[in-house]
Amino acid sequence: MNKKIVFAITAFFIYLAPTPHCQSADGPPNVVLIFADDLGYGDLGCYGATKVQTPNIDALAADGRRFTDAHSVSAVCTPSRYALLTGQYPVRANDGRGVWGPAPITSKLIVDTDKTTIADVFKKAGYETGVIGKWHLGFGEGTNKWQEPLRPGPQDLGFDYYFGMPVVNSAPPYVYVENDRVVGSDSDDPLVLLGRNAKGITPITPIPPEAAQRSPNQFGGAKKAHALFNDYQVGTTLAKKSVEWISEHKDKPFFLYLATTNIHHPFTPAKQFQGTSGCGLYGDFIHELDWIVGEVMTCLEENGVADNTLVIFTSDNGGMFNLGGQAAFKAGHRQNGDLLGFKFGVWEGGHRVPMIVRWPGRVKTGTTSDQLIGNVDMLATFAALTGQKIGKAQQADSVNMLPAFVDEPEEQIRDHLVLAPHKGTHLSVRKGKWMYIPNQGSGGFGGKKPGDHTFAGPAAATFVGSVNSDIEDGKIKQDAPPAQLYDLEADVNETQNVHDENPEVVKELKALLAPYRRGIRQNSPKQGKQKRRTSGEVHYKPAKKTQAIPWRIIEGEFGHITADDFQFDGSGIRQNSKSKPSGLKGTSGEVHYLTTEGLPFSIRQDLGPTAASYRITVPRRARDQSRERLGHS
Repeated sequence: MNKKIVFAITAFFIYLAPTPHCQSADGPPNVVLIFADDLGYGDLGCYGATKVQTPNIDALAADGRRFTDAHSVSAVCTPSRYALLTGQYPVRANDGRGVWGPAPITSKLIVDTDKTTIADVFKKAGYETGVIGKWHLGFGEGTNKWQEPLRPGPQDLGFDYYFGMPVVNSAPPYVYVENDRVVGSDSDDPLVLLGRNAKGITPITPIPPEAAQRSPNQFGGAKKAHALFNDYQVGTTLAKKSVEWISEHKDKPFFLYLATTNIHHPFTPAKQFQGTSGCGLYGDFIHELDWIVGEVMTCLEENGVADNTLVIFTSDNGGMFNLGGQAAFKAGHRQNGDLLGFKFGVWEGGHRVPMIVRWPGRVKTGTTSDQLIGNVDMLATFAALTGQKIGKAQQADSVNMLPAFVDEPEEQIRDHLVLAPHKGTHLSVRKGKWMYIPNQGSGGFGGKKPGDHTFAGPAAATFVGSVNSDIEDGKIKQDAPPAQLYDLEADVNETQNVHDENPEVVKELKALLAPYRRGIRQNSPKQGKQKRRTSGEVHYKPAKKTQAIPWRIIEGEFGHITADDFQFDGSGIRQNSKSKPSGLKGTSGEVHYLTTEGLPFSIRQDLGPTAASYRITVPRRARDQSRERLGHS
């Protein structure tokens, strides 16, 4: 590293040092970011859990700072990871169309390789960079056919090394990937995507029903690679790889992003953790997660770098009330504490997450912070940590929260935070004490009864005893306000919707949220000076005709197209010949929509000399895709 850079960074840490015993002479700190999967606000002892024991994570909190108002800016796994890596709200991704749901197994890499990532920040500062664990951001360009090398991928986003689960532990392929190769790959027996219910599928680890949902394998071949993957050894394998990587890079500044599969379903803890908790496999999986954290911390201590390592522990979204979560609830465990809602939804339980920061000598021990913070803030924070400046377009939505780590600011650093559930209709905004949701319900999963894998929303809220003024007997009241406003300072559990009592606040927050709902594109480096195609927010009428597949237009970019312009039926969508859409002169483009189940479709508008024609693009087998995506979330 350039000596001037080393001196500048060292001086920066001396300036930040809150106590005389800071070891600033050690140079820039190592950073370990542990990103748990589906860990709820109430899943840890230091956040109030009593049915599980998390001594290693609790020790982090005792030795550092625990945040009580930390959020994943998406309540969904893939867009949450997008935000973490890029410092950009996922609504901006995909050329302004956003990333809303879990990336399917054939997804290309959804992060633009020109976008600065948190790994890039550390790489530019001379760090060794590694990512171990769940990726779930896709590989390659176009449709990922799983042909090696799997590029572009993590190594094209600033990471020197990658090992882990390429998608999610509930979805195929059930193999490990190291860098850009399938571990155990064999050119004579390649990994082949065959599809659902195909013949010749390679067998995978058997698991019991109580482990919760896992999608069947869809791949053939790669028998050795599949044999190296055992669901019950994923957690211990990722811990081992993390310890090895840290030990190999202890002599240089390093950044490790450890994205655990714990505690995402299926719940498959190693044998040593089975039966150790008071709330079934769900709790046992938390115990394994705590052990993983303990292994990492022990490794830092044994290698003599613990005192010069910033450790950040958080989660990608709130807890999911699937079969494991329901069993844990019956045993007395509340995965999201008393917060309303679950994963995928925009109520607090879906995105308010644990967050703990430990940095000896810099972060005051045993403290808590009520600073509003999002995982999207890591990019700007790490840039400040390493003494770098990032351009406005690259930084996008990220705010430097380093002062909240090393100091105790009296004022809130963040002005507002945009929060996304699975459905774009419920993209919401938090400002100060206010949380504004521009629709009824949570915008998340739609399971209606206990036993449903996707049990959520009003029905699940009633089932667990949550109180909300809009809900009665598990349903939204007919006279409930059209949108939601909560005073989280007085009512963090969102029991009272005060929308109608505060029209001026609603007006202010609705205006604040409007640009994000349209899809702001000007901060995208590739967008340049291109102008947005619309100047106003568009609302669409629901389709009047009953259809087999429940399509619903929720957002677009042409000011006068309505659902009445198209006919809907079980086979897809077609133009309504009796209707002539207005307001289309002089423009060509593509309008993107979502079905009620969150699947995308688009309407392409091509203007000829005298008339406009339309090409409708609808996902094949919409129902199957929807079930698959819900199962893989």
